[in-house]
Amino acid sequence: MDVDLIFQIAGVGIIVAVMNQLLTRSGREEQAMMTTIAGLVVVLIILVDKIGELFATVKTVFGL
Repeated sequence: MDVDLIFQIAGVGIIVAVMNQLLTRSGREEQAMMTTIAGLVVVLIILVDKIGELFATVKTVFGL
């Protein structure tokens, strides 16, 4: 497994956390929540792509 995936997820998390704090302090709680949800969706898309690659590899290895 590549360390690059961990850095991508951590980068998204840091960016979302900073934006969430900025928006919350400026009184825009709704946008802060939407930013958090958008960050979660981005990370889930990345993970679904990697899980798809994993299943393809398993299928190739076992000849299914």
